[in-house]
Amino acid sequence: MTSDDNDSHGIEVHLDRMLSERGMTLAELASRVGVTNVNLSILKNSRARAIRFTTLTRICEVLDCQPGDLLTYRGAEDERRR
Repeated sequence: MTSDDNDSHGIEVHLDRMLSERGMTLAELASRVGVTNVNLSILKNSRARAIRFTTLTRICEVLDCQPGDLLTYRGAEDERRR
């Protein structure tokens, strides 16, 4: 599997920015959400293939944000330019 295969979903995750804006660590978020650091790190690094709505909901509650603040779709045109 190449790195292109990993990025083929076209979803960009902005968890780093959200954590930085809130002065929160990944470990603190993981603890408050109820997931492992490893699973949250996979999401943060855009390597996740899926996310449960319950996890997304909890992340949004803890970070006081909307799903669109965390995730954006790059689109097929952006993917072709990469």
